[in-house]
Amino acid sequence: MRQPLVVAVTGHRNLVAAEHDGIREHIRALFALLAERCPDMPIRLLTPLAEGADQLAAEAALECGVELQVLLPMPAAAYLEDFEDPAAIERFHELRKAANKVFVLPAGHAGMDRAERYAELGIFLASHCHVLLAVWDGKESDKLGGTSQVVRFHHDDIMSGFPAKARVSQQMLIDDESDLVFHVVCSRDQPNGAPEHDLETLDWWWFTKDENEPRSKTLPPSHERILARANDFNRDAERFSERIDAEAASLLTSTGASLDTRGLTELDAAFRSADSLAIHYQRKSLSALRTTHALALAMGVLFVVYSDLETNPYLLYLFLACFGAAALLQRFASRRGWFRKYLDYRTLAEGLRVQFYWAMAGVSQNDLESYSHDNYLQLQDPEVGWIRNAMRVAGITADATPKKDGAALELAIDEWVGDAESGQLGYYSQKGADRTRRQRLTESLGKLSLVTSAVVVVVLLIAAARLPDQAVAPLLMLMGVTLLLFAIRHAYAHAIAESDLIKQYRFMSRIFANARKRVDSSLDDEQKREVLMALGKSALDEHAQWIMMHRERSPDQTEIWRMGSGS
Repeated sequence: MRQPLVVAVTGHRNLVAAEHDGIREHIRALFALLAERCPDMPIRLLTPLAEGADQLAAEAALECGVELQVLLPMPAAAYLEDFEDPAAIERFHELRKAANKVFVLPAGHAGMDRAERYAELGIFLASHCHVLLAVWDGKESDKLGGTSQVVRFHHDDIMSGFPAKARVSQQMLIDDESDLVFHVVCSRDQPNGAPEHDLETLDWWWFTKDENEPRSKTLPPSHERILARANDFNRDAERFSERIDAEAASLLTSTGASLDTRGLTELDAAFRSADSLAIHYQRKSLSALRTTHALALAMGVLFVVYSDLETNPYLLYLFLACFGAAALLQRFASRRGWFRKYLDYRTLAEGLRVQFYWAMAGVSQNDLESYSHDNYLQLQDPEVGWIRNAMRVAGITADATPKKDGAALELAIDEWVGDAESGQLGYYSQKGADRTRRQRLTESLGKLSLVTSAVVVVVLLIAAARLPDQAVAPLLMLMGVTLLLFAIRHAYAHAIAESDLIKQYRFMSRIFANARKRVDSSLDDEQKREVLMALGKSALDEHAQWIMMHRERSPDQTEIWRMGSGS
């Protein structure tokens, strides 16, 4: 299933009728631009279908063949009480029928008033889109849940007048991908309804938090890169769709027939694509890395042979051939983005895993105090923001239809946490043991190279005078080759962060083992959900550190060339 590019709309209800056509034209132009920039991403409009801007955007979307999803802040009968124009009520019903899905947000807490429901709606829209389409006069307003506040929330993660502790995240402190607004300037059919004094009616802007150029006529480069990364993911998923369908592991494999899978199927489909593609590019990256190290070893051996045994110039030609092959392979892998895609897709898959099991277990947004993607990877390279966007759109149904089911909770515990032989606990325990064995192999090779070198030196010290000349060179070559073998193996272990991975696997094994003990001793389902919430946060933090650790070990082979030259 391809990930959609989601545009959420917020805007005024009381638009000036003479401006409707101009507003539609700008919205159609937005859809056309996004389709051009992201040809592998189907566009989806997320709209509450309120009077005015919401309905204009929905009509433009249908004209452009854009998928329509409707999100209501309350049941339709209660929602329509706020509509003033009977024609708008009729259009609401027509557009709702044309939508692919219709969601009604549950109340965030007991006793929420209508203004708070609209604020919750605005927060959901801003938190689950790539682009926020704002049909807005540009004027600041304190109206809870109004267009101005939704735009501000999209930029700053602050909704004045809404419970503050429920919306605190690192996003308010950093620049990220979630601030992209397409602003269509409009008037309002009311006294003093002209737009903000420095804005022109029916003008349009890309509006972000950029200090130097908050308004731009071109898509900001940082956001363009993020959209390009998301489009690459869709292109790869489409390219390898048959393999994903046939081989990709599913998180839904053992679910019972009674399990409510609303929201889970979308998360599982995204996980299967990300996980399968991560495995594919991991294999390619490791193959390139191993081949490059093998060529570096060959270069070293050729240099040692040339120095100690045979000064044949053809050995130098072979040396240069190995160097050239390794350089070409590295350049090819880099241009194809194998290593970057492996890191990005693995990080996305692990984020989706947490998101999936939280949804299954009933750990809802109200429990989390912010959506699962809000604080993931926030301190990393801004380009990985596309991963958060992928989680935003994959989790729309799950976040809009939270559920608490005791049987599903137990299933999430068994499949996610697991035990010594299953789940993530079993996975990290087995992986930690496997990596430890590999590290011991490296250590053994190091000891062997040192012992071999010591033996050769002792032999030369004791018996050098009695050894024939033709025996000395092979001994020196043996010493050089064993040291070279260890150096290459050690470089490879460093390139894949073997020792750091062991620490990570041991840490993850401990937190999953502790989570297993905690849920087994919990007195009720809510305590179990609290444990899973803490477990998921720890896992997300660890995965963020994982991608940072590996990005610092990008396959730069300059040190291998130095070792391969024998220096």
